[in-house]
Amino acid sequence: MYGIEQAKTLRDKIQSIHFDFVFSSPQERAVQTAKIVTGVKAVIDNRLDVFDLGEADRLHISEVKMAGPLPDSSVYNGVEEPNSFVKRVFSFMKELENQKGKKELNILITGHRCTTGCIGAYFEGIPADGNILKFSSDTGDYKTYIFK
Repeated sequence: MYGIEQAKTLRDKIQSIHFDFVFSSPQERAVQTAKIVTGVKAVIDNRLDVFDLGEADRLHISEVKMAGPLPDSSVYNGVEEPNSFVKRVFSFMKELENQKGKKELNILITGHRCTTGCIGAYFEGIPADGNILKFSSDTGDYKTYIFK
């Protein structure tokens, strides 16, 4: 699988870094990535889970009726409210900052484009246009942030 190769390439790229803590979304591919990259079983936190597309998640993107960048929640049940998504990821980040942010530690968080974008927005602020995806890590890559 291509994703496994990407994780191995990332592992080789950052092999000199010792991670004090490893966290992951509960999604299997994120957990697997964390294990490949660090050799450590990640602590799973549901707040790092992917944005819930509800019923639209089972459809091909070309079939989905959109409301801006998201599936239309008046058409599909269970589409997560964007502010709720940001709140849950920010909740994880705030807790992490309060518990670990005062020490010099290396922390790896594996997730998804939406999750890494939201983590970037935690550090950079939510853009005026609301597009947190501009902070996302590319698949198989990483970004570094420092708690202030």
